[in-house]
Amino acid sequence: MHKTILITGASQGIGQATAQLFASQGWNVVATMRTPDSAAGQALATLPGVLVTRLDVEDKASIASAIEAGIARFGRIDVLVNNAGYGQIGLFEPVPADTVQRQFDVNVFGVMDTIRAILPHFRAQGGGAVLNVSSGAGMFTLPLASLYCASKFALEGFTEALSYELASQHIAVKLVIPHGGVTGTAFNATSAQATALPAPELASYDAFIADTQAAYAKMVAASAISAQDVAELIHTALTDGSDQLRYLIGDDARGFVKARRSLSEEAYIEYMRGYFAPSQA
Repeated sequence: MHKTILITGASQGIGQATAQLFASQGWNVVATMRTPDSAAGQALATLPGVLVTRLDVEDKASIASAIEAGIARFGRIDVLVNNAGYGQIGLFEPVPADTVQRQFDVNVFGVMDTIRAILPHFRAQGGGAVLNVSSGAGMFTLPLASLYCASKFALEGFTEALSYELASQHIAVKLVIPHGGVTGTAFNATSAQATALPAPELASYDAFIADTQAAYAKMVAASAISAQDVAELIHTALTDGSDQLRYLIGDDARGFVKARRSLSEEAYIEYMRGYFAPSQA
């Protein structure tokens, strides 16, 4: 029997590449997205073994409907990949509370709601697997991305703790962590739309913003990974038969991952501040 995978955020980037890859490997694929009638959705629907259906992680009813549709079409779902997400970028201070809430609604609570909705099915069939797509921003932090980092740190902690609980139910839990930039996605464009622009009364931040943007301009990864690269690692993580939790993929030319994992707390903070320290007027 072919296994079935349900993927959120499958209309573009990593989600789309993952749907295409698993379909090519003979899996049944429930490719979910907010707008299944889009060109991307219609293209995926032409692939053998692919069901395209609506799922908006901010809409619990659509989560339940997508899971039900997948089970009705293929008889069961074996794997859930939580890929949908975006980055709220910019200073924290001018971001209104409802915008903060949405960052967590999509990146954290939507993941929780989707997992909670599928767990009864996994338990009833005696097992399954959950893979959450995280980010290097869940391991190290970056200025002008405090809310995105907060959401990914929350996702990392939640997933790790959940892995202990679900192991008792024969449900594997995995994290794939792209870092250093991913090409072939709309993440940057989506994040740009969510950028919080400082109000005139916050002009005291101007020099810091200019310094930080200059620092980012110098930190171009030596070789950005592609959405296809991430999809292939997702496939490996879900088929390697191991109990490994975290799978990292990316170029650590900036040394942030190495610093986080190898340095003392004091040395790590000093290293990071070396990139983002305000210029001396």
